[in-house]
Amino acid sequence: MAISQQPRSTKHEEQSAIRLAHLSDVHFGKISHPGIVEALIEEVNAAEMDLVVVSGDLTQRATDDQYRDAKAMLNAFQAPIIVVPGNHDVRQFWHNPIERVITPTIRFERTITDDLTPTFSMDGLSVFGMNTAHGLTVKGGLVRKSSLDAMQTYFSTQPEDDLRVLVVHHHLIKNHALGRTDIAIGAAKAIDAAVASGVELILCGHYHISNVTAYPTEKGREIVIASAGTATSTRGRGEHRAINMYNWIAVEPGSFSIEERKFGGDIFRFLSERATSFKRSGLPL
Repeated sequence: MAISQQPRSTKHEEQSAIRLAHLSDVHFGKISHPGIVEALIEEVNAAEMDLVVVSGDLTQRATDDQYRDAKAMLNAFQAPIIVVPGNHDVRQFWHNPIERVITPTIRFERTITDDLTPTFSMDGLSVFGMNTAHGLTVKGGLVRKSSLDAMQTYFSTQPEDDLRVLVVHHHLIKNHALGRTDIAIGAAKAIDAAVASGVELILCGHYHISNVTAYPTEKGREIVIASAGTATSTRGRGEHRAINMYNWIAVEPGSFSIEERKFGGDIFRFLSERATSFKRSGLPL
C-alpha cells in the first residue's frame, strides 16, 4: 500500500484519462450494511483506479480494533492511496484527554501512516494531503502554517499543467447546501495558499453529504470542492441518513469530471447518481 510520495509515473496513451476514487467518513464502528465495505473495495479495484483518496474519519472512536479494520480495507485496495485523518480519528477528550491534546494522531500514525502530508504525482496530476485534525479543536479542524508551507513547497516543484488537488478532511469554505456548517480555523489562509499554488480541486468530507460545488476566488478563477458523503457508515445526516456515497474523478486534458456514486441496498452495489464536468483553469477545453 502506497500512502506517501510516489515516483512520477506515465499512463499509456490508450488510457489517457487519470482516474481517482475519493471516499470519506468510512467510520468503522458504525458500518451501515454487512458487506458494503467489500462491495466498495470490489468496485474500486474493478475500475482500475490510478489513486484512491480517503479524506478522513476512518474510525468512529479511534479504537485499536476500528483502526485494524480500516487498515485491512486500505490494504485491500490495489491502487496507491493517499489518506488523511479526520476528527473521529483522534481520541475524544473523555476517553483520553492527554492523548487528545499531546499526541492526537498517534493511533492513526501507528496503524495507518505516520506521513501527515502525503503526496502523489503522476503525469497530469499532483495531489497533496493535509492534516486538519488536531487535539485542541472539537470538530471544526485547524490548518497550521507548517502544513501550508509544505503544500506550497510541494506544488512549486510540480509541472504547471498538472491538475493540482488538495485533500483535507474539514471544509475550507462554507457550503450552505450542506446546512449549518463550520469551517476549519485558518480556512481563509488555506484557500488563499491553495489558489496561489494553482490548486483547482479540493477533496474533503466531514459532513456526510455528497456535494460538488465550484467557488469563485479573488484571483478570478474558480476552485472546485468535492465533499464526499459517508462511504459506508450509518452516520448520514437528516434526509441523507440512509445514504452512502463516494466519488469517481476522471482527469482529461483540459477538463475533469466528478461522478457521485450511491449505494443501493436492494441491489447491493454502487450506481452513478450524477456527474459534473469542469473546464481546467487557464486550459482550453
